[in-house]
Amino acid sequence: MFARKITFFFKPENIDDAVKLFRTSVIPGARKEKGFRGACFLTDRPTGKSVSVTFWRNEADARANEENLFFQEQLVKFVPYFAGPPNREGFEVSDHCMETQLKRKSSKKSKKKK
Repeated sequence: MFARKITFFFKPENIDDAVKLFRTSVIPGARKEKGFRGACFLTDRPTGKSVSVTFWRNEADARANEENLFFQEQLVKFVPYFAGPPNREGFEVSDHCMETQLKRKSSKKSKKKK
């Protein structure tokens, strides 16, 4: 698996707008991209520093996502909220655990049974 990490510097007053944009545009669109495996968006509200991590089946799928311009089309939507330029990096995912997702799904099932 491969991860693309982008560190953003937003105006603190625009964090909620950036989170909403990630949730309503990046995630739904990325789900349609070949090799997409998941994403998270981390924020430090007081400073405006945020980190987006998207997970891909492999590096080739992450690169294809940039070559087909999906990545750039999404990134440009965030420009009005920037306080500084973003920084992009890529990493091999050596290990991961997504227990939160599993707990959330199982807790929904438990609630339905009651």
